[in-house]
Amino acid sequence: MVEVPESHTGWTFVTNHARVLAAIADNPNIRIRDIAVRCRLTERAVQRIISDLEQDGYLSHTRDGRTNTYRIQPDQVLRHPAEAGLTVASLLSLLVQDETDRGRHGSVPSRPVGGTTLRREGRG
Repeated sequence: MVEVPESHTGWTFVTNHARVLAAIADNPNIRIRDIAVRCRLTERAVQRIISDLEQDGYLSHTRDGRTNTYRIQPDQVLRHPAEAGLTVASLLSLLVQDETDRGRHGSVPSRPVGGTTLRREGRG
């Protein structure tokens, strides 16, 4: 089970769609229930978000028994005109970290996401 982050009130910089996508990038086999806990959303909201992402070509999944395996399309361009030309991979490079790298400063290693290796720049 995914560890539940502290509660938060007020506005945030990241949308629920981006949070769900980042959770899937961290674990392509993650359960909807675990995404909901991690993102502090209802399972129904997560299902709607996944449907949105799949409908617009940002995400796909295959089913093996009771397990979904998600595949992110890293070359898809972000939707908002202000982010024209930026890809899903560039967004995820900011949001996704290996558990061993959480909380550390400095260079964050490359990491495959959705079949493509993301390269994150060092943080200072």
